[in-house]
Amino acid sequence: MSKQPTTDALPHFHAVATAVADADSPDDVLAALDTALAAVFGHKLFTALLYHADTGGTERYYSSNPVAYPVGGRKPPNETAWTQHLLVERVPYIGYDADDIREIFFDHEIIISLGCESIINIPVSHQGETVGTLNVLNEAGWFSETDIPTALVFAGLAVPAFLELAGRLKNQA
Repeated sequence: MSKQPTTDALPHFHAVATAVADADSPDDVLAALDTALAAVFGHKLFTALLYHADTGGTERYYSSNPVAYPVGGRKPPNETAWTQHLLVERVPYIGYDADDIREIFFDHEIIISLGCESIINIPVSHQGETVGTLNVLNEAGWFSETDIPTALVFAGLAVPAFLELAGRLKNQA
């Protein structure tokens, strides 16, 4: 059974929007997203990954648990139905239980060891292209399709931070 949000999302949308407008860095925006997502959905783990469309890989830029999931971790291209669904078609993915986690994620043992047996992956998109994902994890059965509209608003608010991160990385290359 999914735990439905018991917190009004509007003040948390406002907090993230304020961070986007006033923050000194994308880190501040992602920290605001972490706080907001924890308040609205609840989570045991939140990560934000940049998507590198040119290579098909992803790179972790934010983690609420940097010991288990350090910033900078990269995942190589993964040509699966999940990749097509989330990164190409830009459709959120919900994994409802540990079986779903095992089926999709190569690092499922670490995920499950953290008490995370469900996930909602939210594509962050700009001009029709995926630039990253917000990944919110919790216990089994935590998320449902009714969470998707709220999650997509958070993803939309994350776009400026992801664009700034992508630009920085491009300039470093």
